[in-house]
Amino acid sequence: MHNLELWAGVEPTVSRVGNDYLDQNALSGFDHRLDDLDRLADLGITAMRFPLLWERTAPYGPERADWHWADTRLARLADRGVEPIVGLVHHGSGPRHTHLLDPGFVKGVQAYARAVAERYPHLGAYTPVNEPLTTARFSALYGHWYPHARDERSFWTALFHQLQATALAMREIRAVNPAARLIQTEDLGRTYSTPRMRYQADFENERRWLSLDLLLGRVDEGHPMWKYLRWIGAPEHEVRWFAENPCPPDVLGLNVYVTSERFLDERLSHYPGHTHGGNGRDRYADVEAVRVRGEGIGGPGDRLREAHARYGLPLAITEVHLGCTREEQLRWLAGAWQAAQEVRAEGADVRAITVWAAMGAWEWNSLLTRRDGHYESGLWDIRSPEPRPTALVTLARELATGQTPSHPVLAGPGWWERPGRLTFPPFGPVRADEPAGAPILITGATGTLGQALARECEGRGLPYRLLRRNDCDIADAASVARALAEHQPWAVVNAAGYVRVDDAERDPRNDRENVDGPRLLAGACAGAGVRLVTFSSDLVFDGRKGAPYVELDPPNPLNAYGRSKRAAEEAVLGALPEALVIRTSAFFGPWDPYNFAAHVVRELGAGRVLRAADDQVVSPTYVPDLTRAVLDLLIDGERGVWHLANPGAVSWADFARMVADVTGLDAGLVEGVPTAELGLPALRPAFSALGSERGEVMPSFVDALGRWAQHAELPERAELAAD
Repeated sequence: MHNLELWAGVEPTVSRVGNDYLDQNALSGFDHRLDDLDRLADLGITAMRFPLLWERTAPYGPERADWHWADTRLARLADRGVEPIVGLVHHGSGPRHTHLLDPGFVKGVQAYARAVAERYPHLGAYTPVNEPLTTARFSALYGHWYPHARDERSFWTALFHQLQATALAMREIRAVNPAARLIQTEDLGRTYSTPRMRYQADFENERRWLSLDLLLGRVDEGHPMWKYLRWIGAPEHEVRWFAENPCPPDVLGLNVYVTSERFLDERLSHYPGHTHGGNGRDRYADVEAVRVRGEGIGGPGDRLREAHARYGLPLAITEVHLGCTREEQLRWLAGAWQAAQEVRAEGADVRAITVWAAMGAWEWNSLLTRRDGHYESGLWDIRSPEPRPTALVTLARELATGQTPSHPVLAGPGWWERPGRLTFPPFGPVRADEPAGAPILITGATGTLGQALARECEGRGLPYRLLRRNDCDIADAASVARALAEHQPWAVVNAAGYVRVDDAERDPRNDRENVDGPRLLAGACAGAGVRLVTFSSDLVFDGRKGAPYVELDPPNPLNAYGRSKRAAEEAVLGALPEALVIRTSAFFGPWDPYNFAAHVVRELGAGRVLRAADDQVVSPTYVPDLTRAVLDLLIDGERGVWHLANPGAVSWADFARMVADVTGLDAGLVEGVPTAELGLPALRPAFSALGSERGEVMPSFVDALGRWAQHAELPERAELAAD
């Protein structure tokens, strides 16, 4: 048996909701960046799931097809020695003139497949229709996608049309290239249940194989789904068509996701109302199994074993992706690879693992039903001027070349294996693992940022040590050396420092904490081979630019605090060029009672006038967004200066008014005044908002403020009135 191969793919769905189309290729930029193919090839992949989609290439028929895009890219893949696995329809309903319930859909796919094969007769691997069962459910049973049907007869029609289109497409392709192979993909997530709902779980676990069983010609009167299909109105001749025209896949492609594993429970009081449903016989909740099942989920290994036992055919995992924080994405990919290796060792013919959503994906948190601008990064993050490689790129290369995965975060279990995954009363004995591996040292245990970073690490299963001054005095070389020797961290995040901007004008502790400390930490981390993150400020700028500052803008601080932060930047990067220096600004968060937003709520809630500068423009930074982005960039191995602030530029007075608006307080109590009237000893820049030329990786300030209002521990009105 050959070595396990690494394949790759981009998320290419052209989804339709009503008359609104969402094209993932356009959103990710894959449709115009030819060098993305070089990025993929450089991973060491042997094949790519290539989206040569009907809707994009020939929406008005094969005779009017535009092959330019595909010509150029298929030639580049050939030059790089990467085999394309051609996809014709991917969670789509076809061009505007057709849809999954239209019989013309089948003829349209068939004609397009013939045109593709004639244009590219050398291509030998195809997925004509991706995940037909899943698409039929979402489009015609649940009504999420066009044509938005919600009945089982329509579900069958949508499934029949996709599968018949698959078989006829392969017939046309093989008329041109008899050796062409069918790599058929499907999401085969398992359903679990309470004993009472076992019958429904058994039905759903049988139905998940239906698309593959039909293509293999296995569905006849003796098949477990025969009576169901006839009951929902599937015409007998349509069901029998596949037994008479079998189109067995050459490789079964399993798309395995954490949330595809479901749990059914009749105890409705355990779950929120939106999870409740029924089958006409019982009412039950349908929830993610990982959130309630004590034993957790089976994951890629169990799904491969099931498919091998049922079919004995060659297998591949054709999508491995997780929309989550970086360490969890790494753990899911590494775990899928390990599971595939284990199942291969047991005798199954597992050919490949496919790293998916290489350029990320949009709106999948709502199953493509909303247009909120929600983006989850993949191997690359496209929110930079050029796609920015994440830690997944390094891991993928290691897997492709047979190296042992090296990232320290891989020592710990994923969130789907830890106790915190259980958000409902657990069903059955709980099996859960605790965080493991080398820790991150976080200095500044008493500060807002240090505590927030610890909270973020806790939630993400990242081992950490939160250190006070007596645990690690960052300005004492011996103390730093002892802490590194004792804890053996893989990274240090320095959240310690002097933060009183006005007092810094005369307090010598400013230079000790903000310059000497980071410099000593950088030297010690350089000697120990430990990564370092430290924080700087928007106050390194003089405010004269009048537009958001980016990383390459020249600093020119106006006050002692800003000068100390600038000196620290130079000292840290001089001692440790691999260090990550985060410039940020104007913290507000849901837990800290001392930030500006909380101060606004206290003052306005008590009916007091709040005076705030209307001639200072800043970028308020939501601390949970900051800590998430910092840890992601640390794990990615980013270095140098990064600006991290929620995009948006507002004066302090406007910030206060916006806080009032989202909390229902009286914005009229906010009095905008010139900074000079506030009597502050330290000069401030008039405009210190931050932008980035390296990547906008945080949500907007408006979005962040809305989430702050939902989650902040705000005092009740009665408490405010009593202040």
